[in-house]
Amino acid sequence: MKRRDFLTLFGSASLAWPLAARAQSDRVRRIGALMAASDNDPEARPWVTAFQQGLEKLGWTVGRNLQIDYRWTGGNVERGRTLASELIAMTPDVLLAGNTPTLTALQEATRTIPIVFVLVSDPVGPGFVANLAHPGGNVTGFITVEPSLGGKWLQLLKQIAPGVDRVAFMFNPEAAPYAGLFTRPAEAAAPSLGVHVISSAVHNAAEIEDAITELAREPGGGLIAGFDITTIVHRNLLIALAAKHRLPALYSYRFFAAAGGLISYGVDITDQYRLAVGYVDRILKGEKPSDLPVQAPTKYELVVNFKTAKALGLTVSNEMQLLADEVIE
Repeated sequence: MKRRDFLTLFGSASLAWPLAARAQSDRVRRIGALMAASDNDPEARPWVTAFQQGLEKLGWTVGRNLQIDYRWTGGNVERGRTLASELIAMTPDVLLAGNTPTLTALQEATRTIPIVFVLVSDPVGPGFVANLAHPGGNVTGFITVEPSLGGKWLQLLKQIAPGVDRVAFMFNPEAAPYAGLFTRPAEAAAPSLGVHVISSAVHNAAEIEDAITELAREPGGGLIAGFDITTIVHRNLLIALAAKHRLPALYSYRFFAAAGGLISYGVDITDQYRLAVGYVDRILKGEKPSDLPVQAPTKYELVVNFKTAKALGLTVSNEMQLLADEVIE
């Protein structure tokens, strides 16, 4: 083909390029992200990195055709409501919610702007979506844990610490109104494991310290924590108190075990943000959240900290070593 013919063909193809697609590339789109953690939390930075890198792979580059406005609640529910209004006033094309309280704040403020959530355990109960297959409104996203995990957590803790006979599920009722979804399966499994389950509601560091001190007054205590933002924000205190009182404890996320927690079992939070990228991209390209099904986790990771187990005088069985996705020496 002659160069002139090629240029003519190229020019014709350019003119035929759909106007909508051209507008998409030219117009800067805006995402408002309401994050549950603090902006200085080192564990939260990979979430932002994974989210932005995923968008870049799909052609959305910050500073070229995309702007992302982040707001961080630091686990403060009231602050979340204020920041939600602030983000919505910026008229974003899509909103990203980082957990149940941030999703609540965003949906209370708008029923029209599309919202993609991560780290939400029960999107149906509070009415965020009509059902998982057909959300039906302006919200869709990715579930972090399923209710049956409550029994699994209890089983794993009992497996690594057979002497445990009282286990406290620690949560903030404001940040985790869904906690009963997990304690009920645990209570159902408890008799067969020879364990009594306790609900331990906390709101701040002082209440966390009081609750753990009370739990440790008698032998046989164990702890399950880390499935809401309050316990995540205060994770170093939780881990230190569990070590001080020699309490076997299971947590929801890997970074607890990496920081010295005994054992963790849950999803990879960073992976949830990677998954959210796909839905954000599809919505920016014109799809509706009501047509995008809510997705449940397909993989959980088990992490065991051998050093902590040894300090507690616990033996990690060969079976658990084989089950573990990662062993921290």
